[in-house]
Amino acid sequence: MYAIVSTGGKQYKVAQDDVITVEKIEGEIGSSVELPVLFLNDGKKIVTDAAKLAKAKVTAEIVDQFKGEKQLVFKFKKRKRYHRLKGHRQQLTKVKITKVQATTRAPRKTTKEAEAPAEAVSAE
Repeated sequence: MYAIVSTGGKQYKVAQDDVITVEKIEGEIGSSVELPVLFLNDGKKIVTDAAKLAKAKVTAEIVDQFKGEKQLVFKFKKRKRYHRLKGHRQQLTKVKITKVQATTRAPRKTTKEAEAPAEAVSAE
C-alpha cells in the first residue's frame, strides 16, 4: 500500500517505514505528525475520491531537524563590474512514515450492545 502526500508545497510517494526528507515541519524529534493524503493505492484499488481521502491517514514520526546543503546564488552583469554571491541553507525535517491507513472506521457494536438500549427503554 502506498500514498501520495503533500507537505511544504511538494508531493511525495510514501509507503509504511519509508524515511523521507521534507521542508521543515514544526515539532519535536520523536513527535507524531499527520500528513494530508492526495492519492491512495492499496494494491487492489485506487482511491482518488476527496470524501474517502478525507478519512485516510498517513502518520509520520519526526526523526531529525537539520539544515540542507548550501545553495549558492550568484548574480552577475557583464561589463558592469557587478557580481554578488549569497548562500542559503534550507531548514529540513526527516520523517519516518509509521502508518498508512485507508479509512478510519468506528468500532462495530456487538449484538448485545445494540440490544441493550432497546431493553432499557422497554423497562421504563
